[in-house]
Amino acid sequence: MNFTDLPLSEGLQKALKAEGYTVPTPIQAEAIPSILQGSDIIGCAQTGTGKTAAFALPILELLASEPIIDKEDKNDRRHKGRKKPIRALILSPTRELAQQIGDSFTAYGRYTGMNNTVIYGGVAQSKQQQALRNGVDILVATPGRLLDLMNQRIVSLASVSIVVLDEADHMLDMGFIHDIRSIIDALPAKRQSLLFSATMPPEIERLAKDMLNDAKRIAVDPISSSAKPVEQLVYFVDRKKKIDLLLRLMDTLPMTAVLVFSRTKHGADRIAKDLNKEGVPSEVIHGDKTQSSRLRALNRFKEKRSRVLVATDIAARGIDVEQLPYVVNYDLPDAAETYVHRIGRTGRAGLTGVAISFCSNDQQDVFRQIKKIVGKDTIKSMSVEEAFKNTPQFQGGEHPYPSQKKERPPIEDARGLSKAGSSVQSILKGQGSKKHERSPDIERLLENEYEPRNVQEAIAARLKAEGVSKDIILRTTGINKEIFHKL
Repeated sequence: MNFTDLPLSEGLQKALKAEGYTVPTPIQAEAIPSILQGSDIIGCAQTGTGKTAAFALPILELLASEPIIDKEDKNDRRHKGRKKPIRALILSPTRELAQQIGDSFTAYGRYTGMNNTVIYGGVAQSKQQQALRNGVDILVATPGRLLDLMNQRIVSLASVSIVVLDEADHMLDMGFIHDIRSIIDALPAKRQSLLFSATMPPEIERLAKDMLNDAKRIAVDPISSSAKPVEQLVYFVDRKKKIDLLLRLMDTLPMTAVLVFSRTKHGADRIAKDLNKEGVPSEVIHGDKTQSSRLRALNRFKEKRSRVLVATDIAARGIDVEQLPYVVNYDLPDAAETYVHRIGRTGRAGLTGVAISFCSNDQQDVFRQIKKIVGKDTIKSMSVEEAFKNTPQFQGGEHPYPSQKKERPPIEDARGLSKAGSSVQSILKGQGSKKHERSPDIERLLENEYEPRNVQEAIAARLKAEGVSKDIILRTTGINKEIFHKL
């Protein structure tokens, strides 16, 4: 099936062509015709399956086919002095996801005459209020800000004919369930309702029963299963050695863009700080960051000005980055279901992705729960020691980014193995088993005489191990002679 086979208007087909869409995803192929027929829908779909287009396209089609007002018709007295009422409401758990949904409606609806606005907390209300006064067809909102504006009598939902609850399980996790029920109660009884969720816990099942009528259930993948195009790896590593393992993997794998998950905001800050200190451009987003700083960090990551985006689960919801090859669970999530959402950030649109998890001793129970959900043989166990010796093979054969392949000098290999807790004997394998075959730099490293404190000193140590002259090293790195002789 192609998009041209779906009963969508010429304007939508033109927009899809401009976006480069030709073949609908499974959720799109099943949901679009059903929504166009007026059915209520429960869509069990993970992040990255194309569910935004699955509801945005039919909503635009339905609203455009029965316009309330034609902006070009200045003689229509029925609408004189009236603002355009809201006819479709999309509820989103986070502002990032809300903005991306709004962007999708703008892109798909560019030739339909439909307009939308996005409202969320954390910013001043003035611009959002003005957009609502001007009139919108489609409102995308986070629950908290929407309720605020409803209580101020700025927003009326009396004309809403279609409502979408996106990422319902995340709404539940974030404590929005009561807000959602209050919003649903304010909607007209006669409406079309669509609910999308990657998992269906009992509370979401009860909500679906209350808000939907004779709903059609569409599940493109088994509920709570992980995305098939994702290769899943786990390293059992001591908590203190996680940052060294991450740095090593980033040196030996084609990790040009990495989303790193942290359980806490403090942990996210620390990871980003450590990576930046080691010369890996990194950004961080979490709930304590302002909206502007979060958007700035996300844009820098999307524009490839930063290599790593470190995020907490709540802040990461709604992040949509095309061709994200790697996700790293620096900490495993508290809830096993969250693991499914995390790894769904990679392996999108049929592309292969890799999800790497670091499991410390205190998270063994969580890991066992994760295996029950995704399958005990789905996650491949990797050796920490081997990670410092060899480059793990990317599934699929050829290295996707040949330019990223790097030969590491012996000094850095030994340094990494030492940090990982390897024995001197194992470190010397491949470095020369006899003393006269080992370089003085490796001997000094193993004796722990001096450890580089920053990027400049680490580069200097590497250059020194490779035989670069002292003058060149001092001139290019800016370190002093005393430090040079300690390296």
